[in-house]
Amino acid sequence: MQVYLVGGAVRDKLLHRKVTERDWVVVGATPAQLLAEGYTQVGKDFPVFLHPQTQEEYALARTERKTGGGYTGFSCHATPDVTLEEDLLRRDLTINAMAESASGELIDPYNGQADLQQRLLRHVSSAFSEDPLRIFRVARFAARYAYLGFSVAEETMKLMQVMATSDDIRHLSAERVWQETRRALMEDNPEVYLSVLQQCGALKAWMPELEAVISDESITDSLQQAAASEHPLAVRWATVCWPLEQQSLEALQKRLKVPNQEADCAQLAARILPSLAEHIHHSEWLLDALNTCDAWRRPERLERLMPLFTVVYPKQGQHFNAVFTSALTAANQVDVKAIIAAGHKGPDIKQQLSQQRLKQIEQSITNHGVQQI
Repeated sequence: MQVYLVGGAVRDKLLHRKVTERDWVVVGATPAQLLAEGYTQVGKDFPVFLHPQTQEEYALARTERKTGGGYTGFSCHATPDVTLEEDLLRRDLTINAMAESASGELIDPYNGQADLQQRLLRHVSSAFSEDPLRIFRVARFAARYAYLGFSVAEETMKLMQVMATSDDIRHLSAERVWQETRRALMEDNPEVYLSVLQQCGALKAWMPELEAVISDESITDSLQQAAASEHPLAVRWATVCWPLEQQSLEALQKRLKVPNQEADCAQLAARILPSLAEHIHHSEWLLDALNTCDAWRRPERLERLMPLFTVVYPKQGQHFNAVFTSALTAANQVDVKAIIAAGHKGPDIKQQLSQQRLKQIEQSITNHGVQQI
């Protein structure tokens, strides 16, 4: 039985990046042997085991064969006679198909180290085309390593372009596509992810609403700014989505099954940001925006939205934030109990509340010296 460090840990070690997790391949062993040594088997589809002390993943060397349509149509073959080279051959990119022996020797049968030096993301074999999720994975790696000058190899891009026209890509689960998108958006250059997807045609297959958006340089600049400012996922996603019409945005987020918090932030951004610069000094518009956010009962929604002001409007954003903060503080001074005590009833309570909040917002614009810029 031989154990090898594989994949990302080897790649990032060679790139002098911090290794955050380690995966291992075991050659010449059976499940019974690993279980006898205290490993715990996880999953039913693949022979993967957790180390009894480190809880790191140890997988038996395996080969895979396409047996049916879709990304799930694979059969797995894991026996003691499967070699390390055979196991590495099934991986996506050459830079992920390297291994390190217990003695520290680099095993690199598919020239991954050379591609690291040339800053190329190149597929290992034609089997790459059997799993369309690899398109999104390659785009994510392009975003992660853009700062090092990495790009997608020409032959890999051509293969991805063919894959993007197949039925298989449309049969991917929304959860898997969103997972890759989520991770890519949290990289330092998330705009590269969208650019690669557009170049190969995968954006058209899964996120056609964003094709026109990301061709706008101001949007990609804003996304870069959101990443540079280390904003959370909700802000980064909304940075891309806010120019969309509501119907298009709803279709996109439904297709991707975007989680509630991110979806909500994008929807608020699409409603408020297009008219923000023009109407920021209109008290009626401000009140409507605060009502749209339900800032009275759910202030966290506005808190998630406001970082977008400086991302989308870098010169005016701080001012816009000050206006909103001042308006909300002033409007919150209105006491509903006092309105009821004054004898107002039924629908009149809501009307009085709105009118008094509006007056407070008008005063905040004047009292706090908020002037149009």
